[in-house]
Amino acid sequence: MWQRIVWMMFGVSACVVALAADSPAPNLPQVTVSFTNRLGPMRIDQMALGQGGLSDAPMWSDRVAEVRALHPRVIRLFIQEYFDLMPERGRYHFDTLDRSVETIFAAGAKPLMCLCFKPRVLFPQVNQDIVEPNDYPAWEDLIFNLVRHYKERGAGIQYWEVGNEVDIGEDGGCPYRFKPESYVRYYHHTAAAILRADPDARVGGPALANVRSPIFPALLASAATNNLPLHFVSWHIYSSDPKAVRGTIQYARGLLNEHPSLKPETFLDEWNMDLTNPPLDPRFQPCYAAETVWQMKEGGLDWSCYYHIRDYYVDLEKFTPFMSRNGAAFMARWWNRMPQFDGLFDYQNRVRPAYFAFKLLSRLAGERLQVESTAPTVHAFATQDDALRMCNLLLWNFSSSPTTIELRLNDLPKRRSRHVVLDAVAPTDDENQRLRPDPYRNIPEKNHTMTLSLEPFAIHYWSFE
Repeated sequence: MWQRIVWMMFGVSACVVALAADSPAPNLPQVTVSFTNRLGPMRIDQMALGQGGLSDAPMWSDRVAEVRALHPRVIRLFIQEYFDLMPERGRYHFDTLDRSVETIFAAGAKPLMCLCFKPRVLFPQVNQDIVEPNDYPAWEDLIFNLVRHYKERGAGIQYWEVGNEVDIGEDGGCPYRFKPESYVRYYHHTAAAILRADPDARVGGPALANVRSPIFPALLASAATNNLPLHFVSWHIYSSDPKAVRGTIQYARGLLNEHPSLKPETFLDEWNMDLTNPPLDPRFQPCYAAETVWQMKEGGLDWSCYYHIRDYYVDLEKFTPFMSRNGAAFMARWWNRMPQFDGLFDYQNRVRPAYFAFKLLSRLAGERLQVESTAPTVHAFATQDDALRMCNLLLWNFSSSPTTIELRLNDLPKRRSRHVVLDAVAPTDDENQRLRPDPYRNIPEKNHTMTLSLEPFAIHYWSFE
């Protein structure tokens, strides 16, 4: 019988885990891990990160080490007008943007370059509904030179996204609101310029705020009919219900099924809790992140970018040159006055508990192992990491109610195990307090059963070495 572990938080028990090798209790829901049934590469690094288009400064440059520890494959970067890429006709300026790109490389990731800017020389009138440049050849030259700039530097940037929340305009933090026909034209010109500069690039969009926007089927129809390059499709959702997130994946895949000649990757490259009324229980967001990534993987999503790395104040004067007064004021009100819960780091650059959920998720390297659960609120990931010669198991209870389950470990190849509990309400951000480790234990090989009592929104991790 393993030792019973009790963590006390706010004067009540935060989690009680009883790990027993004896006969399982009757009638408990079961989570079964098969350590010999490999399902293929986990690719957890494709559940990646992004940063909001809020400043021309590298907003998380002093957190590079912490972001690098999460091992994101890509980090989405808004290329906004405040980078001043085209200060005048025929002259290009990339130095300011370079600093943000270099920050992403320093974190061990590649940028997902989201093009969402309107140079004044090509868009002389500030109007979110004027969405196409007054000179498409000059626009294509700008995009060509931007992509070539990084191509010649050997940056290895692969993904270029045409637009951000093109369906809602300034309400999405970007200065344009497209109709389906205007977006398709804009996409065609922009994608052609990208691929002319780098034939190996992957282009896509439209990064919709609402996946059901008519822009989505219009883009797919044009790509299928006109042989338009479309290497990935992208959209966003902010919902505290992970099943709603999965619903967007199902909808997108349904549209793609209508065009079997198209084989784009799927990017959900902004997601988080409800923006205006998020749950305030500090245990919710870390568990929400784990459950949502599970729903994404189960739904067959290729890539995601959690929005975002750090909350950051905006400078109203940075947005007034390319947004209306209402649009710029909205940005300043939203980011400078509204409570924010998005960032893995807050305005004061303190780490939030959700960071540690991504820290545990990042440990799921290697091949995914089969996990089955009969508990509706309890899900898990397990992996075999051949590089580190270990197995990993991450399990959580996405519920405001406690539950007790049986955890069955079948054909376990390793005997030495360490158990970690994510403590979202610890009084310190010390990693050993947030990710509370138990001592190593030796457990029987082959088949093993544990009885677990899981508190609301509990997250548990085991390594087997």
